[in-house]
Amino acid sequence: MDFQELHQRFILFLQDRVRSGEITERGLARITGVSQPHIHNALKGKRTFSMATIDQILNRLHMDVLDLINRDDVSEWRRRR
Repeated sequence: MDFQELHQRFILFLQDRVRSGEITERGLARITGVSQPHIHNALKGKRTFSMATIDQILNRLHMDVLDLINRDDVSEWRRRR
C-alpha cells in the first residue's frame, strides 16, 4: 500500500458516508473547516486533498489513518517483509 492508495481509500470512505446520508458535503465542510466546493471537487476527483487537510478531516471525524487499513493489508505487508 502506498500513499496514493491510502488517499483513494479516504476518498471512497467519504463518498460512502455522503451516499449513505450519514453526512453531507456541507456538513463535512462545516465540521472540518474545509470549503464545501473543495470537498465536492475532491470527492468527484477534480481536486485532491493535501496531507494536512486529510489529517484535519480525520481528526474532526475522530479517526486516524489506521481506520483506513484492514487486516488483509497488514497480512500482505507482513508477507512481503
